[in-house]
Amino acid sequence: MAKKKKKKFKIIKLIIKTIFLIGLIAAYSYYIEPKLITVHEYKISNENITDNFKGFKIAHISDIHYGRVFNKKQMEKLINKINEQKPDIVVLTGDLIDKDTKITIKISEEISKYLNKIEATAGKYAISGDHDLKFDEWENIIKNGGFTNLNNTYDTIYKEGYSNMLIAGTSTFKDKQSINDKLKTTIEYINSFEKDGPIYKILLMHEPDYIDDLTDNKFDLILAGHSHGGQVRTPFCPIIVPNGSKKYYNSHYKLENSDLYVSNGLGVSNYNFRLFNTPSYNIYRLTNK
Repeated sequence: MAKKKKKKFKIIKLIIKTIFLIGLIAAYSYYIEPKLITVHEYKISNENITDNFKGFKIAHISDIHYGRVFNKKQMEKLINKINEQKPDIVVLTGDLIDKDTKITIKISEEISKYLNKIEATAGKYAISGDHDLKFDEWENIIKNGGFTNLNNTYDTIYKEGYSNMLIAGTSTFKDKQSINDKLKTTIEYINSFEKDGPIYKILLMHEPDYIDDLTDNKFDLILAGHSHGGQVRTPFCPIIVPNGSKKYYNSHYKLENSDLYVSNGLGVSNYNFRLFNTPSYNIYRLTNK
């Protein structure tokens, strides 16, 4: 009889410990991890990078989902971290605003004010994510924040020399337009030059899986977001990933001659917690060695 009571007590004790541990994990994933910001740094070596772009630094931010968990305090922290890195360009690969955020003139001005504080010596570029598609204000927020809207277009970047770099972007694929249609003008431009055009070519896109639909991939570096790295992960793999990043959700993939980097994102979507996947942004340093 005493043995049965002892065994029952051990089982109850184990259940209590398990519940307590689950509670701690839930509290951490809700109150602590979503408010952290880390940085992942990558060295990108490619023979197409000309000498004048050696050491060129790109800051990649994505999936802020402003208005859900990511707030003014988080934005200030992010701005300080990015500006300390002194990037040449800053790119935003979509979902600046969360779909459930109620946009007012005050909120629009607030977001633009923070974007304006981000410093870059050679330019700031943004594309839309699926959440941004809800907001007619997105384009003005981006513009007033000092970012160039790269939805379905391109720009060229010059730095200390005659050779230049191309940066292109696509809008979110939530609009059902194909990647080949979105990039038609860009690909035509790339095909129109030989030696005198940009040598190293960068593509910004929100949902990374659609890169497989691109018929003529001319890009050396592809930067994407959307997956949040799974937002909630086991130590080995994500538990849930959204459509559009079912195939490409980890940090880096080699696609023939292209390097694809997928940001873990800075905010949260649909549910306000993250686990084993700290909010982050990326820094890339370019070299030809």
